[in-house]
Amino acid sequence: MLEIRSLGLDGVLEIVPKRFGDARGFFAETYSEERFSAVGLELRFVQDNHSYSAATGVLRGLHYQLPPRAQDKLLRVVRGRIFDVAVDIRRSSKTFGKWAALDISAEKGNQILVPKGFAHGFVTLVPDTEVLYKVTDSYSPEHDRSIRFDDPAIGIEWPPTAGGFRLSDKDLKAPPLAAAEVFA
Repeated sequence: MLEIRSLGLDGVLEIVPKRFGDARGFFAETYSEERFSAVGLELRFVQDNHSYSAATGVLRGLHYQLPPRAQDKLLRVVRGRIFDVAVDIRRSSKTFGKWAALDISAEKGNQILVPKGFAHGFVTLVPDTEVLYKVTDSYSPEHDRSIRFDDPAIGIEWPPTAGGFRLSDKDLKAPPLAAAEVFA
């Protein structure tokens, strides 16, 4: 059983699996090909990724892979909390350059589905945050791209974090959307 809610951009969805709990804790089926298919989500995941961020304010993104190695991502938090963002990078889309965001936490148990054609990023809101995500294609360095997280043309309203953001060199050097290689 899944609760599904559109986040306002074509295909970007919040998915909340039902939790079954008792005094011991809970059980949740976080992905089922059969259940996803029953609601029209035909995805074939080929790789699982695990990200750990020690500090608050770790910002990862905005990342994506170009065709033919583009990826759909199904992401959840197993410890901690993040502010997660998807940006439409399909030039032919009426929502090109628009973004949607979702607060995702281990406590809520919610997930985000980020389809191909969207750049993705997140910032940790608490220390010791762990994120798991499934992707529909393997990592391909030659197709890997990124866009500047603070591009004013996109205007993402990142939540403030004490001490500012912590980014990789790759993310600090990412081009703005106008200069990035994106989807047609």
